[in-house]
Amino acid sequence: MAAKYIVGIDLGTTNSALAFCDATASIEESRIELHRIPQLVNPNEVAERSLLPSFLYIPGEFDFPRGSLALPWDAEPKLVIGELARKRGAESPNRLIASAKSWLSYAAVDRNAPILPWQAPGEVPKLSPVEASAQFLQYLRTVWENGEAGEQHALADQEVLLTVPASFDEAARELTRRAAEQGGLRQVTLLEEPQAAFYAWLESQGDGWRRRIKVGDLVLVCDIGGGTTDFSLIMVSEEDGELTLKRVAVGEHILLGGDNMDLTLARVLQQRLTASGQNIDTWQLHALWHQCRMAKEKLFESPDAPKQPITLLGKGTKLIGGTIKTELGREDLDQVLVEGFFPKVVSGELPARQRRTGFQELGLPYAADPAITKHLARFLSEQVSNSPEAAGIRRGSSGLACPTHILFNGGVMKAAVLRDRLVEVLNSWLRQEGFDALGAEQILEAPDLEHAVARGAAYYGMARRGRGVRIRSGASRTYYIGIESAMPAVPGMEAPLKALCVVPFGMEEGTEATISNREFGLVVGEPAEFRFLSSSLRKQDEAGSLLEDWGGDIEELSPLEVTLKLDGQQGTVVPVRLETRVTELGTLEVWCVSRDGEHRWKLELNIREKTGR
Repeated sequence: MAAKYIVGIDLGTTNSALAFCDATASIEESRIELHRIPQLVNPNEVAERSLLPSFLYIPGEFDFPRGSLALPWDAEPKLVIGELARKRGAESPNRLIASAKSWLSYAAVDRNAPILPWQAPGEVPKLSPVEASAQFLQYLRTVWENGEAGEQHALADQEVLLTVPASFDEAARELTRRAAEQGGLRQVTLLEEPQAAFYAWLESQGDGWRRRIKVGDLVLVCDIGGGTTDFSLIMVSEEDGELTLKRVAVGEHILLGGDNMDLTLARVLQQRLTASGQNIDTWQLHALWHQCRMAKEKLFESPDAPKQPITLLGKGTKLIGGTIKTELGREDLDQVLVEGFFPKVVSGELPARQRRTGFQELGLPYAADPAITKHLARFLSEQVSNSPEAAGIRRGSSGLACPTHILFNGGVMKAAVLRDRLVEVLNSWLRQEGFDALGAEQILEAPDLEHAVARGAAYYGMARRGRGVRIRSGASRTYYIGIESAMPAVPGMEAPLKALCVVPFGMEEGTEATISNREFGLVVGEPAEFRFLSSSLRKQDEAGSLLEDWGGDIEELSPLEVTLKLDGQQGTVVPVRLETRVTELGTLEVWCVSRDGEHRWKLELNIREKTGR
């Protein structure tokens, strides 16, 4: 049965959101709506919010009075999720899971093992990053199914677009998919967050977007959230007389965002308290960290407020009332956040690589250099002109990619002072490169920074159905998989390798191809090497073309060694046909389907890089 609704989910580091539209409504009547999210905001108090704070609190035996955590659909939940989790976690951080999304991308730990809350005492039950993420998605699914739309249409049966950072590698994406499955979602498509933010802007503009940007323009999407900083470039081109959009560059995964800023503020206040004779231990620092986040948000929301009070639970009997009091001032935001995270730098000033101590405590691999403007300088300088993806990008005299427009996204960018500083720095680079500075018209106003990603994901679902503008991100090369020739063995020589085209040049992400006119033998039950090749020259090959002699037109990529399992079979060759798909995140999936259709094996290659995964 076709899905009734298109649902966009922003599984954020700090906040999550849910947006949807009726897939069966006419274009004129179809509109994207935010789904309200009931959650505990205090014990015995449930309220609806448009955001679900991505915090999970594991209650102790005496944390809350019995029955005070009841939700409309669960009288005795074992976990607290949302606003109350964030509040209580500020007081007892050793029972709080935060930044679960960042842990999903950290390969130095077992992301399927129960490790969160990180370094919590042994008596605190723990969850894996995958389980924690699944809990957030399951909560949103439960909210949906207890709402008006969900009464007759389960979320698992709808078309769900789930967003991830553009820089997530394939392992982190796969873990996100696994979390979605554990959360009870079946039809899930992953979408890059910066693209979702741009889709939200397109939706807010209607047809007016064509008057704001023109052929040759280059839009920088600057997405700074609670845990990550993501940069993307989207280029405007023309095809058959129509403006088209193409994502041409994605930055690396940078664990740098609001979490870092809040911790820095906490460290500053810790130093002040220590100087005044107040000793702050590790767990009090964690509480101070969360208190600083809330105080910072209040100061940014109230530009006229000079400061915000902060109160910590004290230890010992000498403290009056058992509390420690301090305050966060507006000058702290200016000095610590603006100058510390958005310093004025030249475009050639790249992030510093911090000298590392031989032994380190395991934890999230935050960026060594907190200067976001330096990371932006590196991103723009790395878009080399000879890469196929970067052809046609506007450049300055030094070769720096020079955006014509900028679109902000992420909770950090809600602060006007931070947006203004980033534009100021970018404009100084543009002038140095011989271009005019960006004016107000070139700063694309984000319609809703907190909900843009969820709304944009829902819009993308509509665009996939031909009811909106799609950002093209087609393959910039032709990709092949190596097929060993069936020939008698020759001493000292390998069997000739043929190249089977599996991704033709320009194949758009989100599309599929079936090679149905031939079968191949697949080795299962033992380690086998799968060889991938690519070409930037052969643009005419179609999916299914089998090449025997390609000269220097095709280059081989790093091979992928994997064991494809089949119960009871070892070293067997199984006849299969091939299906290929390029995902929205730039991953080539080669599906090997057995002749009877009962078995399927998947090989993956990240075609945004030249290495196999």
